Amino acid sequence: MSQTRISPVRGADLIFALKTFGAATLALVIALWIDLPRPYWAMATVYITSQPLAGATSSKALYRVLGTITGAAASVALIPNLVNAPELLCLAVALWTGLCLYLSLLDRTPRSYLFMLAGYTLALIGFPAVTDPASIFETAVARTEEITLGIICATLVSTLVLPRSVAPVVGAKVEGWLAQARRLSRDVLLGGGAGTEDQVNRLHLAVEALEIDTLATHLAFDRLADHNAVRGLRALRLHMLLLLPLLGSIRDRLAALGDRIRPELAELLQRLARWVMAESEDREPINALHSAISALRPALDANTSWDQIMTASLLIRLRELVDISEDCRALNTAIAADGDSTQVPLTFRTEEGIAPARHRDHALALWSAAGVVVAILVSCAFWIGTGWVDGASAPMMAAVACSFFATQDDPAPSIRNFAIWSLVAIVIDAVYLFAIIPAISDIEMLIAALAPSFILFGVLIARPSTTPIGMALAANGATLLALQSTYNADFESYANSALAFMIGMVAAIVLTRLVRSARAEWIAQRLLQTNWTNLAETAERRGHNDRAAFVGLMLDRLGLLAQRFAAIPEADRSELAGLSQLRVGLNIIDIRRARHGLATPTLSAIDAMLDRLAAACRNRAAAPMPPDLLARIDNAMTRALDEPPARPKEDALIGLVGIRAALFPEAPPYDAHAAHLRSLVA
Repeated sequence: MSQTRISPVRGADLIFALKTFGAATLALVIALWIDLPRPYWAMATVYITSQPLAGATSSKALYRVLGTITGAAASVALIPNLVNAPELLCLAVALWTGLCLYLSLLDRTPRSYLFMLAGYTLALIGFPAVTDPASIFETAVARTEEITLGIICATLVSTLVLPRSVAPVVGAKVEGWLAQARRLSRDVLLGGGAGTEDQVNRLHLAVEALEIDTLATHLAFDRLADHNAVRGLRALRLHMLLLLPLLGSIRDRLAALGDRIRPELAELLQRLARWVMAESEDREPINALHSAISALRPALDANTSWDQIMTASLLIRLRELVDISEDCRALNTAIAADGDSTQVPLTFRTEEGIAPARHRDHALALWSAAGVVVAILVSCAFWIGTGWVDGASAPMMAAVACSFFATQDDPAPSIRNFAIWSLVAIVIDAVYLFAIIPAISDIEMLIAALAPSFILFGVLIARPSTTPIGMALAANGATLLALQSTYNADFESYANSALAFMIGMVAAIVLTRLVRSARAEWIAQRLLQTNWTNLAETAERRGHNDRAAFVGLMLDRLGLLAQRFAAIPEADRSELAGLSQLRVGLNIIDIRRARHGLATPTLSAIDAMLDRLAAACRNRAAAPMPPDLLARIDNAMTRALDEPPARPKEDALIGLVGIRAALFPEAPPYDAHAAHLRSLVA
C-alpha cells in the first residue's frame, strides 16, 4: 500500500497554523486569567502579527508595540478634551490617522508598522470610548496590554517553538538569483540578451533583488541567523545591484560593434561565457582573465576610431563583470559556510553607501492619507447623523481597511475581498456564538471547538495566495467573536456590531474608489518621470560623489516599475528593461568625478553637455532626446580624446560612451570630423 506524503510546504503551513493557534489560545487564556476587559483583542493580535518566518514576526513586533502605545497615548490626549465637540473630535482622529498613514507610506521598512498602528489604534480605542470619556486612560491601558500581550505571545511562540528561520529562504533566493544572473551574463557575452524574454528576466532579477533586500531586513532580527551571514548578505547585495546595469552596458557595446568585433575579442567573449558558467573549482584563474582583457585594450588618442573607443569601453566593463562575478561567488560561499565575510578578499571596489535607499512619493502618500481622512469623516457623519449607538465600528473599520491596503495602486478591490471574507467570518462567528458556545462550560472545550476553524485560518495565512483570506477570517473572526470570561452574547447587539462593521468596510470601498484609486499606468508614468527628474538633478549637481545613493534609489524604483510592467507603454518597456536611465545616471556620475582632472576646454565641453542633458531630461515626457544633445556628447568626446593618458580621461570617455549608447542607440558611429561640424551647428 502506498503511503501518502505531505509536501514540505504543506507541512510548514500546518506547523505555522498550529503554532499560531497555540499562541492565540495562550494569549486568550492569559488575558482571561489576568482579567483584561477584552481578551479577544489579544487573540486577534496574534493572527495579525504572526508571519511564517520567525525573523519577519520579530522584526515587526517592537514597532507594533510602540505604535500601539503611541496610538493609545493619542487617544488619552484627544478624547477627554474633544468629546464635547464630536465634529472636531472626528476631524482630529481622521487627521491623526491620515498623518500616521502618510509617514508609514514614506518609510517602507518594518518601522512603517509603528506609524500605521499609531494611526488606526487611536480610532480603535477612541471611538468606542466616546460614551465614557472619563475612563479613557483605563481603556487605553487595557487595549495596550491586550494588544501587547498578543504580540509577545506571537513572537515567543514563533521564535521558540519549531522556528522557521529566514536564513534558508534567503539562501535559496540568493542561489537562484545568482544562477539566473550567470545565465543572463552568458547570453549577453554571446551576443544575446535583447529579446523580450531577456527583458523580462532582467526585470525579474531586479524585483528579486528587492525581495532579497526585504528578507535581509528580517534576517537581522532572526535569532537563528548567524551575524556573519547578515554582514555577508549586505556585501553581496552591493555587487548584485551593480551587476544588472553592468550587463546592460556590455550588451549595448556589443550591439554597437555588431559584426565588427575582432576575432581575438570574440574568442575572449567565448572564454568569459564559459568562465561565468563554470563551477568554482573549474574556473580559470581571475588573474589570467585580467591579463587577457588588458592585452586587448587599445590606446585612445585623437585619431582613435569609434570601434576602438567602443572596444576599450567594452573591455573595461568586461573586467568589472569578471570582478563582480568572482566576488559574488566568494561571498556566497562564505555565507553558506557561516564564514566571516569581512575576511573575504574582494576584487571589485563597491561603495558602502549603496544601501536601503527608498523611493518616496510624497504626493501619492498624501493622496492615500486624504483617502483615509475622507473615509473616516464620512463614516463619522453617518454615525453621528443616525445617532446609532453601535455605529462606532464604521469609522473604526474604515480607518483599518484604508490603512492596511494603502500601498496598493487601487486598494478598492482588496478592501472589497477583505469585506467579503469578513462577512464569512461574521456568519461563522454567529454559528459559534449562538449554536456551539452556549453548550460549552470550560476553557478546554472552548479551545477544542475553536481549533478546526482557526487552524484552517492559519493554513490560509501561511500560503501567499490565500493570506488575505486567512487574515480576514482570523483577525475579524477573533474580534467579532468577542470572547469573555462569561457568556453574554446577544443577537441584537451582535447584529448591530456586524452591520456597523460592514458599513465601515463599504464606506472604505466606495470612498477609496472615489478618492484614492489610481491606475497602474499613472503610477508607472510618475515613476518614469521621477527617474528623468533625478537624472536632470544628477547632471546639474556637479562634484557630488553620490553614486551609491543613486544606484540604490534607481533600482528601488526599477523594482516598483517592474511590478507594473504590463501597464507601461510599449515605447518605454525596452528602455526600462535595458536599465537605460540607471546606466545614464551612473555614467553622469563617472563623468562628474573625472571633471576635476581634465583641461579647461574639455571641462567646458562636458559642462555644456551636462547642462543640455539636464534640460532634455526635464522635458523627456514631452519630447524625445534632442539631436543637438548628441552633438554635444560627441564634441565632449573629441575634447576628451585630446587629453593625456590618465584615469580622468578614461573615466570621461567611458561615461560619454555610455550616455551616447543608452540615449542614442540608433545613432551613426562617432566620427571626430562630423562631431566638430555638428558642434558648430549646435
